[in-house]
Amino acid sequence: MLADFLVSLDRQAALLGPAVADRLGPIAVELVAAWLADELEDDADLPDTARQRATVEQVRAFVRRHLHDPELAPATIAAAHHISVSYLHRLFAQHTDGDTVAAWIRRLRLEKAHRDLADPALRSVPIGTIAARCGIPRPDDFSRAFRTAYGLAPRDHRQQSLSLKLTPRQPVVDPVPNRSRAG
Repeated sequence: MLADFLVSLDRQAALLGPAVADRLGPIAVELVAAWLADELEDDADLPDTARQRATVEQVRAFVRRHLHDPELAPATIAAAHHISVSYLHRLFAQHTDGDTVAAWIRRLRLEKAHRDLADPALRSVPIGTIAARCGIPRPDDFSRAFRTAYGLAPRDHRQQSLSLKLTPRQPVVDPVPNRSRAG
């Protein structure tokens, strides 16, 4: 979990502004403290916020690993982490940007499907199969959720994305020809 966080942070470092970096610094410190306490098998001295933040990161990693599972839900996540569903919801309310657990799962699934539908290597994979691989096995539910999130049907997104990738780029031509500067 700590390694995933740090690798992700490193990959996105150039995109992060100072305000985001200021918020992520303390999180990194808390995760390192949680990792060290876990390695020493003594988390009694960890502040509650560090323990909570570590749990949230563990939950996020678990969700990413099980995103394909249509049975993934707050109850299964809470059970896997030996916490109550209400505590899971409280953690998410305190340590995320306002998404509920279920909304965050749905957003991740739709984002993955959005990327996969635009991937030329997956053009022969049926849309329903992509949806099922993302944990949304019912085509009608997937189509409705995708249209709500992105404003167009999955099929239309695929066609638009793939046609843009197949269109050769036109060279940029300078409208004013170079004039020699004879003096």
